Amino acid sequence: QTFTAWCNSHLRKAGTGIDNIEEDFRNGLKLMLLLEVISGETLPKPDRGKMRFHKIANVNKALDFIASKGVKLVSIGAEEIVDGNLKMTLGMIWTIILRFAIQDISVEEMTAKEGLLLWCQRKTAPYKNVNVQNFHLSFKDGLAFCALIHRHRPDLIDYHKLSKDNPLENLNTAFDVAEKYLDIPRMLDPDDLINTPKPDERAIMTYVSCYYHAFQGAQQAETAANRICKVLKVNQENERLMEEYERLASDLLEWIRRTMPWLASRQTDNSLAGVQKKLEEYRTYRRKHKPPRVEQKAKLETNFNTLQTKLRLSNRPAYMPTEGKMVSV
Repeated sequence: QTFTAWCNSHLRKAGTGIDNIEEDFRNGLKLMLLLEVISGETLPKPDRGKMRFHKIANVNKALDFIASKGVKLVSIGAEEIVDGNLKMTLGMIWTIILRFAIQDISVEEMTAKEGLLLWCQRKTAPYKNVNVQNFHLSFKDGLAFCALIHRHRPDLIDYHKLSKDNPLENLNTAFDVAEKYLDIPRMLDPDDLINTPKPDERAIMTYVSCYYHAFQGAQQAETAANRICKVLKVNQENERLMEEYERLASDLLEWIRRTMPWLASRQTDNSLAGVQKKLEEYRTYRRKHKPPRVEQKAKLETNFNTLQTKLRLSNRPAYMPTEGKMVSV
């Protein structure tokens, strides 16, 4: 059930699925499609014939692809898959799960299994009645599944209302929430988990790996979103500095345009009073009008240099002011 659900969770992306794991992979077509979906790569074109040798050829293409990923396929042959050998088919699917769903789990350079276990332990450490030591007994009462969900999405489960004495309710809660909100299909049977003395470790690892990928993917998406927001914020600040520079430069240039003719004028009425008036006007200009404009030019220089530094650090092109507004630095 677990392996079938896992395969279908990927095959549905290609608009198909399987009903019987030992039958539906026999011609190799859906097996090749499954590998294409989970790897994102294209396999050789499958044989479309219905003869046994066509089926064996397709399964061999799938097995060759798996082997090309550095996976040793011990005692798994195309003939057994084509003949519907359930043990061999399940072994092959488990090999695929290990390679494409669990092997890439990386936690402190541990093996994939140890890394996944450590991830579970760290995420569930703060939770009462949860002590993850393995992938069989530690998940029987359902609290570990619920804790993993609550740790990442506390809005989905009220963990504190759960009881260790209600394993069936806990398991159904986790499986229902994961299916509805996390797009993780039901892969385990609650009754089997509760009534089996030692549940299938491979089945639980497969299901838990889906939690890992769902939450790590969401975390990576959030990190990417935060990075984009940061970039947008930097760009907005740069645009603000550009606009402020243009505004200050335009204002300063307009003042210079108005003031230059007055400064260049030497005309007086040739009287002492006229000369004194001219001198007083110039003193007023030096004392009141020129200082704020000097400060304005200094601010322009600061803004210009700050902006260029920000753009350089962001690997953006240097800012070129509108013609005639380049500050002299």
